[in-house]
Amino acid sequence: MVRKVFYSFHYIPDSWRVQQIRNIGTIEDNKPCSSNEWEDVKKGGDAAIEKWINDQLNGRSCVIVLIGKETAGRKWITYEIIKGWDEKKGILGIYIHKLLDRDQKLTTKGDNPFDHVKLIGDGKPLSRFIKTYDPPYVTNTKVYGYIAENLDSWIDDAIKVRSEFVVPKSGSTP
Repeated sequence: MVRKVFYSFHYIPDSWRVQQIRNIGTIEDNKPCSSNEWEDVKKGGDAAIEKWINDQLNGRSCVIVLIGKETAGRKWITYEIIKGWDEKKGILGIYIHKLLDRDQKLTTKGDNPFDHVKLIGDGKPLSRFIKTYDPPYVTNTKVYGYIAENLDSWIDDAIKVRSEFVVPKSGSTP
C-alpha cells in the first residue's frame, strides 16, 4: 500500500540526506520544492508560506520530520508539526545525522523538535507522544537500510497512534 506523507526538514543543510530517504520509494511523498520555487513562495511572505505548507499537507496522512542538526525550533518546521498534529495526521521523526551529505560528510545529532511544541492545557511537549527513530548504526549504508526496512511500519504506527489519541491541540506558535 502506498502511503501519502509530507516531509518536514531544514532544506539547506539536509536536502541531500532527505533525497536519500525520498528515494526509498515505498511511499508517495509531497512533491519537493526546488530552490527557485521556494524563493518564489517566500517572496509572498508568511501568508504565502502557510498556504504552500497547507496545500502540501492536504491529502497526506502522515508528517515525517527528518531531524538534522538544526531542525528543532525552526519556525516553519514547528508550524508543520502543529498543523499536522491539529489535523490528526500521524507524525514521526527520523534522525538523519548519520546519513552522508553531498560532500560525503556526517553531522551531529540535533535536538528533538517535538520538545519545542507544547499541548494546550497541560503544556506537555509533543515529544511525550510522538516517536522518533535514531538508527542504531554508524555507517551510511546500514543507516539507510534500517530506515528503508522500517519506514512503512513507522508510518503505520504513527497514523494508528494519532487516530486513537485524544488530546488537546498543540499550543505553541511558530
